[in-house]
Amino acid sequence: MHRHFSILATILFGLVQTQTSVAAEKAQPTRTLVYKKVGDVVLKLHVFEPKDFKQSDRRAAIVFFFGGGWNGGSPSQFYEHSAYLASRGMVAMCAEYRVKSRNDTTPFECVKDGKSAVRFIRAHADEMGIDADKLAAGGGSAGGHVAAATATVPGLDEDGEDKSVSSQPNALCLFNPVYDNGPKGYGYTRVKDRYKEISPMHNIRKGMSPAIVFLGTKDSLIPVATGEEFQKRMRDVGSQSELFLYKDQPHGFFNFGRSGGTYYHQTVTEMDRFLAKLGYISGPPTLKSDDGK
Repeated sequence: MHRHFSILATILFGLVQTQTSVAAEKAQPTRTLVYKKVGDVVLKLHVFEPKDFKQSDRRAAIVFFFGGGWNGGSPSQFYEHSAYLASRGMVAMCAEYRVKSRNDTTPFECVKDGKSAVRFIRAHADEMGIDADKLAAGGGSAGGHVAAATATVPGLDEDGEDKSVSSQPNALCLFNPVYDNGPKGYGYTRVKDRYKEISPMHNIRKGMSPAIVFLGTKDSLIPVATGEEFQKRMRDVGSQSELFLYKDQPHGFFNFGRSGGTYYHQTVTEMDRFLAKLGYISGPPTLKSDDGK
């Protein structure tokens, strides 16, 4: 059964990447910035800055992590999301991180890289024109897991990093995230008995960052019940947690270029409203759908 499930997951993750490749053609980062080196592996942030950006600014920021089952994927998945948020005045970034197909790594290294990215951005906030106290993390699927893990798991820090700089983002924007790695969740066969170290669901505690989550009701990898349980546990510890369910939508429904852009538009608009409530941006959403509305 696990083999069949793994094959299905691989197919779905592949479709997600195919659907998002068009995004890279329409939106391109302002610049790239190295945030980490591990051996001969160099990891970069693909940075999108507002048109009127100045280094002396103190902008709210967000870093996105791509999906791909911890096996593959591309930062371009969130290029359009980032370009839009840059148009709204934020500094938005898409992070590279190590994956199995390119680096022969496990989900644990993915989380280490995610925490390194958040820590790097916060440590260099002044020179990047960013407000270190308004730093969100987002992502889709396994990238949603990486983002959620930076906010929840207490360990999995890279050796030698300055832990006095927090790797916990101030907010989360999660698109069908893998946030339960327990025996009944996704990815358990990859992490096995170490699941409590890496599973966001099992590390929710008081002081969790506010979160918004987008999930399709026909997601074959992340059940609606998982989304509802995460929301409940977050609220039980007094943290803000919003869950948006999209009827009959599968895994990856939110991607740019999928379903004519309908759900990309809807989810990004709700993300905009969420960030506005937190004071990261101001005014109503400005994203236009394909029909101009």
